[in-house]
Amino acid sequence: MNKPLQEFLCTYKFIITGAVLGSIFGFLYYYYIGCKTGACMITSKPFNSALYGAVSGGLFLNIFKKSK
Repeated sequence: MNKPLQEFLCTYKFIITGAVLGSIFGFLYYYYIGCKTGACMITSKPFNSALYGAVSGGLFLNIFKKSK
């Protein structure tokens, strides 16, 4: 792996991990609980639900990042 990519992944590992886990949980929320009528803006489509979960997960795990 090249050095800039390795530094990027090391710097943003919590945000990337949170975004991946959040998108998975967002999709699972859509699949098992989501709004089936289409009236809900976030949970009516799997992409919206996964995107919302990715942003939420990235922001949540960002609070555990140590500052310099």
